Amino acid sequence: MASKRVLIMGAAGRDFHNFNVVYRDDPETDVVAFTATQIPFIENRKYPPELSGPRYPDGIPIYLEEELPRLIRELHVDEVVFAYSDISHLDVMHKASLAMAAGASFSLLGPNATMLEANVPVVAICAVRTGSGKSQTTRKVVKTLREGGKTPVVVRHPMPYGDLLAARVQRFETFEDLDRANVTIEEREEYEPHLRNGTVVYAGVDYGAILERAQKECDVLVWDGGNNDYAFYRPTVLIVVADPLRAGHELAYHPGELNFRMADAIVINKVDSATPEQIAKVEASARAVNPSALLIKGRSPVTLEDGAPLAGKRVLVIEDGPTLTHGEMLYGAGVVAARQAGAAEIVDPRPYAVGSMKDIYAKYQIGAVRSAMRYSRQQLR
Repeated sequence: MASKRVLIMGAAGRDFHNFNVVYRDDPETDVVAFTATQIPFIENRKYPPELSGPRYPDGIPIYLEEELPRLIRELHVDEVVFAYSDISHLDVMHKASLAMAAGASFSLLGPNATMLEANVPVVAICAVRTGSGKSQTTRKVVKTLREGGKTPVVVRHPMPYGDLLAARVQRFETFEDLDRANVTIEEREEYEPHLRNGTVVYAGVDYGAILERAQKECDVLVWDGGNNDYAFYRPTVLIVVADPLRAGHELAYHPGELNFRMADAIVINKVDSATPEQIAKVEASARAVNPSALLIKGRSPVTLEDGAPLAGKRVLVIEDGPTLTHGEMLYGAGVVAARQAGAAEIVDPRPYAVGSMKDIYAKYQIGAVRSAMRYSRQQLR
């Protein structure tokens, strides 16, 4: 029988993990392409042969997701596998309809197919939406483990926007390690707080190889989830962060609802800025679909570094990029901090946008803030 021809829809994260774990060594499947979305400047390259294995001596091409119908027809795709996160259930089914209209089947891979087993306890921190507060929750968990006499190591959800082969297994212990790896600003934002507190961070592309190394130097492995993806490693304890400022999204987004239903503990974050009605709505969702989960309410106080004096000032706010784009927030912690500090005006940067930033404002509904898109030298300039 001919091999099944598969195309993986992704965003430089779960797509590569699913391939490595499920398809790389499967003789009955040929992965003919990846498509990419959400993250700019990652299309028009290949998943390299050194990572794709001997069955793919030329590597696997990565195309723009907009080309999906053409690719299905021209590459004779039998099945499209959806493999990225922070997308509404409605939009997932639009993708399914697009693929099926071109003739292919459409599928998603679940936890049993893709979660790797560690030989140490795993605490996974995931979320229902991007920007819910996973990073601060992860730091709290790591601190608690240290206070309990344990040695934690953090494994971060992938952000491989550069050289995929060079990023196969990344281990960060010092700021110099970040310099040598030429990481993006988004990666620094996630890694530096851990390094500052003496915690080793692993990340990369091949999470099987990462697991082999990371579990050798820790008592507890902490999975620091990205977007609202579910964990690559099977958790001993799963903590899921919910955002009452987007109440209802916990049951309306993929795979956020999956996380919400699987959680051992649900942290309802930002209770210091949400309304009682918003908090109650998330609590009602939890009782409806995961009544056994422990519910924890958490404040998310915002502080300014060095107490920068902003009273009466005109302030330009640069917010986390993914939170504003596919996270669908109009603003984030920066605006909250500026307002609390008495800023006279939040300067609207939208009329001054050029290049790819102008395209971002056209594509997403973003408020009067600058989205921290910083994936290329041009954007950094």
